[in-house]
Amino acid sequence: MHEIAVHVRVTGRVQGVAYRAWARGQATQLGLRGWVRNRGDGSVEALIAGAEAAVEAMITAMGEGPGAARVTDVWTEPADPGAVPAGFAIRA
Repeated sequence: MHEIAVHVRVTGRVQGVAYRAWARGQATQLGLRGWVRNRGDGSVEALIAGAEAAVEAMITAMGEGPGAARVTDVWTEPADPGAVPAGFAIRA
């Protein structure tokens, strides 16, 4: 299995809409590891790693978000899979 990791930043109406809990659920279903957290500028940041197809599916899902979210942009940049912790956590 080819594993990749990406650092993701999502902007729009993504705080106060259960986005982080939703993202953790999606990541768990896809077998991904990493974390998600709110940023002070109102965006959501995540680090995700796993099988390439699963990571790509997560990025696509993050562009939609949960029902109450209104995503305007999703930025990604490659990351080191070895630096991503086990499990998937919501960080403060």
